[in-house]
Amino acid sequence: MKKPIEKIIKELEKFYGKSKKPPVVMGHPSVFKLLIRTILAARNTDENALVASKELFSKYKNPKEIANAPLKTLEKLVKRGVFYKVKARNIKKLCQILVKQYNGKVPKTMGELVKLPGIGRKTANIILSYGYGKSEGIAVDTHVFRVVNRIGIVNEKTPETTEFALLKVVPRKYWLDLNRIFVLHGREICKARKPRCDICPIKKWCNYYTIGVRIIL
Repeated sequence: MKKPIEKIIKELEKFYGKSKKPPVVMGHPSVFKLLIRTILAARNTDENALVASKELFSKYKNPKEIANAPLKTLEKLVKRGVFYKVKARNIKKLCQILVKQYNGKVPKTMGELVKLPGIGRKTANIILSYGYGKSEGIAVDTHVFRVVNRIGIVNEKTPETTEFALLKVVPRKYWLDLNRIFVLHGREICKARKPRCDICPIKKWCNYYTIGVRIIL
């Protein structure tokens, strides 16, 4: 059954407001710091990512300083959650590239961003949408993946295929805001194990609630 996507989005916008944002992108002081936060948030909690980025930027302020920093020191600073050694290595390499090729600036296109170490389409989409206000795609993290498949807007098995399926059915004017509202919904109501369906503002359109499609994701 085709879902009334515009009605769902507008109902969630009304429920959460247009100013509220997910923690990892809240009040980011620069596109570069948003990029680092987003890398640290991969397979991690927003809270851990924010603490790790705060530790990192308390010692190193910009791409040049991070590019020249000892890897072991970077590892200690970002040691929150899993894969911190891989993330530290990618952040150092990324900063070296930013300094050498982009004068310390974060590039503004999908093609350039996904070539950087540790950057996939999800991270690139977050940078483009929250950092530059550009809609080249839709950032699909675990929350967005779970919520849109639960509702039945799409029916996909991976975040990557979910993004491309969403691009076909969601009007482009909503691409910029879709990640924000579905991340908030996934964090606050449509949780993985115990969704709060009783207070969900869009439950009448949700397959999980109406016909018992029990997707946990």
